[in-house]
Amino acid sequence: MGALHPCEPVGIDFVDTAPHRYANSIDLTITPDQMFEVFADADAWPRWASVIRRVEWTSPPPPGVGSTRVVTMLGGLRGAEEFLLWEPGRRMGFRFNEASERSIRAFAERYDVEPTPTGCRLTWTLALDVAGPGRYFMPLSGLACTIAFRRFLANLRRYTERRFATAQ
Repeated sequence: MGALHPCEPVGIDFVDTAPHRYANSIDLTITPDQMFEVFADADAWPRWASVIRRVEWTSPPPPGVGSTRVVTMLGGLRGAEEFLLWEPGRRMGFRFNEASERSIRAFAERYDVEPTPTGCRLTWTLALDVAGPGRYFMPLSGLACTIAFRRFLANLRRYTERRFATAQ
């Protein structure tokens, strides 16, 4: 695997101010605590976010602010992540400290979870800044990201409905 290169150490506020932001929401029939059970489970991520091939926690459990993990994605992209938020039942977020792709200047995600009468509403926001020629393709890439994220969230709904079918 290729070397990882440093990314800008952004704060969680980057999710609201980044030059490129993509947010999508979905209503789920699970509790906010069950959503966090899925977030903490390294094996769950590839089951619903098909771009993710492997998640490896590199800090001891339980997850929290300062926890780290490495995520390997389709095409060999890897990111070394640090959690900036971990508020069970409410929200979590992380940034890339390093990435295998040099063009990623800064990257962060935030997952906001709100209780609803039938479960919870998840809003997933991805934010990034890129360097080089890739920045010119961001409008087209953004459309592709939005389509992919909607598919991932539909996968998440199916995954959580199966996972928690007997737990409710």
